[in-house]
Amino acid sequence: MIFYYVKTGHRFGLENFRRAIAIIELLKNHKITLLTSDYRIADQVQREFKIESYGIDAPANISQVANRDDILIYDSDEHSEDLLAEMIKYFSKFIRISTLENDFICQVDNTTEFLINPYFENSKYSLQALPIREKFFTTHNKKYEKTLFFGDDDYKKYLLEIVKNSNFKDTNLILGFYYFLDYEDKLKNHFNQVFENEDYDEVIVNSKIVKTSSAQTALETLANGGKPIYIQRKDRSTNLNNFLQQFNIPILDLFSENYSTPKNYKPLNNQNKNNKNKQKKNDQNKKQNIKQNEKEKQQQIKMTKDKKQAEKLLKMVMQKEKENKQKKKKMIQIHKPKSGKFW
Repeated sequence: MIFYYVKTGHRFGLENFRRAIAIIELLKNHKITLLTSDYRIADQVQREFKIESYGIDAPANISQVANRDDILIYDSDEHSEDLLAEMIKYFSKFIRISTLENDFICQVDNTTEFLINPYFENSKYSLQALPIREKFFTTHNKKYEKTLFFGDDDYKKYLLEIVKNSNFKDTNLILGFYYFLDYEDKLKNHFNQVFENEDYDEVIVNSKIVKTSSAQTALETLANGGKPIYIQRKDRSTNLNNFLQQFNIPILDLFSENYSTPKNYKPLNNQNKNNKNKQKKNDQNKKQNIKQNEKEKQQQIKMTKDKKQAEKLLKMVMQKEKENKQKKKKMIQIHKPKSGKFW
């Protein structure tokens, strides 16, 4: 079986979870059980995505539901070095997703983990990637000018502090998954339009400019042709900042109206689509090669047949010549006088 563990929660958000959905959708032909560190999102996944999922208190408890022969995809920073080593040894295949630029590939005894990291080059034990759902690599007529997604969590209510001193009346807001009802009510009056978290996908793909403190949202916005602006929160790591800058995504420390969106965003390629196109081209080349080989084979058969026919004809000619010689010899013998000259 394949298990997928992600770090989630009202203090961490759903950054890792959104990556997990992207990978699970890509691996739709495989049965994957999702394990989360939050029971609420596990229930939501069961209902919305029809994916088998369970809440797990901590990574150390994964072995209570998984066996040694199983595969584990792991997206979290909750482990110690000892726990990481134990997981690598325990599972038949251990795949870790990381956003650390200075990370390392861990090897325990003769077993090596496989690392998915946007900063690492492709190798036998690593894949340079950051998963994004296929649905975001589409183009839409943008009907929303400005949208804000502060993140799925805001336990310390940073956003409320910001909106009290800024004007967001021209901006739409997507509520976070972990926002409390009373907190949502306090935010609603500060924005043009407020969308529920369930509307996240539809609003992101239809927004021209998206301000967000989620690196995943910034990349999803860029994928569908929008203009993302990344806001560095106090309680968020800066792991992906260098990666975002590779695409000229502006990074701000605080919300400010004194900024301009760059005109030279670098496009985010759909690697899966590229791989599909490459596979399609390879399949076409393969078919063409098979066709060419079949043609050559037929020509070879034809040549072989022609050769056999030629050999048969040559054999017949040689046989005919032999018969003619024998006949001529016989004729000479018949007409040759028994003695004296022939006149």
